[in-house]
Amino acid sequence: MKRTPTLPRLLRHRLLALALAVCGTTATWAHGDMVPQAVDTSSLPQLGEKWLESNPYDKASPARKEALRIGSSAYNQNCARCHGLEALSGGIAPDLRKFDEDCSGLADAAKKAACFKEMDDFYVGTVRRGRTRDGRVYMPPFEGTLTQEAIWSIRSYLEDRRDSTK
Repeated sequence: MKRTPTLPRLLRHRLLALALAVCGTTATWAHGDMVPQAVDTSSLPQLGEKWLESNPYDKASPARKEALRIGSSAYNQNCARCHGLEALSGGIAPDLRKFDEDCSGLADAAKKAACFKEMDDFYVGTVRRGRTRDGRVYMPPFEGTLTQEAIWSIRSYLEDRRDSTK
């Protein structure tokens, strides 16, 4: 014998569906908007007001180890929500370990250096000003929240993550 749904039973099912929908929506809202977090860079050499054109915390820098420590923390506080923990993208935003991958494969040293410089320019510009397309914010601007030292530390961390996946 087939049961005919009664009004109380239908009402219970609809209320359950509504409750599940509200819970799912609340969980999504709980994630909230990404609010940039300031980073303490006082243990790094201070770079001044004028933005540098290339990463001062490269592999030859005596401050590299400290920049990597700060960059890891700064990345996880400010970038991981979209770009993935430890820079392993889940597909929502670009995989930053592969950011300048094309430059690494260039054989000509001058072209390789120019490519890395162009990537540094793009990186700093994007992090400072964010990315907006058609009025939608795809990445918030970090200028005014993250210092030059913090932004270059994150770049060092990403370079280190890139190199560790080879």
